[in-house]
Amino acid sequence: MKRFTTLAFAALVALTLSMPTWAQAPAASTQTKTTTAQTKTTTKETKEQKKQAAKEKKQAAKAKKQAAKDAKKNANTGSKNNTK
Repeated sequence: MKRFTTLAFAALVALTLSMPTWAQAPAASTQTKTTTAQTKTTTKETKEQKKQAAKEKKQAAKAKKQAAKDAKKNANTGSKNNTK
């Protein structure tokens, strides 16, 4: 009888823990809050990375434009010196 009671009790515990509503897992709202906090942190990092990338791209474009301008100026100056 003692063995049967232990087996029945173990089966009830196993059944209870296998049900999602009674399982020993964190509540969904807690997971959502944690995930949301991590997402916000990741979003901030992503925004900072995008800002930095845009800034670098803008500086590179500016440098390229200035280099083209200088090359054009040097080419024109060289042509004027040859014609004089």
